[in-house]
Amino acid sequence: MKNLVILGAGTAGTMMANHLVKKLPKKEWQITIIDQYKTHYYQPGFLFLPFDIYTEDQVKKEGKKFIPKGVNYIQKKIELISPDDNKVILENEDVVNYDILIVATGSKIAPDEIEGMKGPEWHKSVFDFYTFEGAKALRDKLRSWEGGKLVVHITEMPIKCPVAPLEFAFLADSYFKNKGMRDKVDITYVTPLDGAFTKPKATKALHHLLEEKGIAEVTSFNIERVDYENNKIIDYANTEVDYDLLVTVPTNMGDELIERSGMGDDLNFIPTDKNTLQSKDYDNVFVIGDATNIPTSKAGSVAHFEAEILEENILKYINGEPLEAGFDGHANCFVETGNGKALLIDFNYELEPVEGTFPIAGIGPMQLLKENRINHMGKLAFRWVYWNMLLKGIPIPFVSTNMSYRGKKIEA
Repeated sequence: MKNLVILGAGTAGTMMANHLVKKLPKKEWQITIIDQYKTHYYQPGFLFLPFDIYTEDQVKKEGKKFIPKGVNYIQKKIELISPDDNKVILENEDVVNYDILIVATGSKIAPDEIEGMKGPEWHKSVFDFYTFEGAKALRDKLRSWEGGKLVVHITEMPIKCPVAPLEFAFLADSYFKNKGMRDKVDITYVTPLDGAFTKPKATKALHHLLEEKGIAEVTSFNIERVDYENNKIIDYANTEVDYDLLVTVPTNMGDELIERSGMGDDLNFIPTDKNTLQSKDYDNVFVIGDATNIPTSKAGSVAHFEAEILEENILKYINGEPLEAGFDGHANCFVETGNGKALLIDFNYELEPVEGTFPIAGIGPMQLLKENRINHMGKLAFRWVYWNMLLKGIPIPFVSTNMSYRGKKIEA
């Protein structure tokens, strides 16, 4: 028996287990997935939890129920990857050998990277919403908060779902309007970028929405420290932004396991071929989802598209065939804009978000880069799709793995 080992049972790892168990001969291959955590979180739902749009139970389930039959599931902490020896060392020094390794260890916030961020005010006046604990604590704070200066802040790129901080600002505007206290809240959006988003056309549309909603924008802000005693964030140019409530997206980093194993870059992301998803350093190691260093969004939709390409490349690798340089950086993101509306953006390595229709060319029913209610319904429907289709490796109708250029208004 040969061994294919998947590290991480989050979105990407679970999808790969479901994809490959159907394809690899059971008499020849044993698939093993390893993760120390029992709970599987629907991370896009963390955005909605602070505003009481989703409940705690709607964003978490037992992870084991999504691991398919025929896959060996080990719930233990991974201490080390030894890629030169084709071994994974677990807690208690248990060893798992592999012929092929898929790393899907994700990314996590690292508030300790910024002075004062994870200080005595952490989850009191300084919050994240990229963790279940942070989103839940922020929900409890917002329920009783009486107003003041709300600052929504990004530390540095890359981050999981680059539009999520903008969505938070838009939802906060809607939330406080519905509570009849928007006039008591100043909202400021602070970013290290020189605009609202990483892509020019989307930046223009999103900047317009910030202006329309009365949300101030501070750009090119590279934070040095959080002065929690005086409620300020300060950047390297000594620009100061005052807050009463700071909602920050800390530095995002790959798992500490990657650092311990000497396989990552400065942020613990693994150097990965952006088209084949093969490790640049080890032929029998493949990387998917947030664990990679490829230049596309760290988002569930990206992991979904990657999984379909990686499935084919794993089979080609086993058969000794050249890998398909098939992944085009496709990302598809709903951008919640508040008041029951959302934008939809669709882009890849080569093409930035443009106007058009999705998923069916000329029909839609969704409109790209247009704020409307049907996009909002699509955002909410994605939670059902995630639990019932995406995690299980079931194709989503009409949504192509690589970005379709049909139905899009592409400038010559």
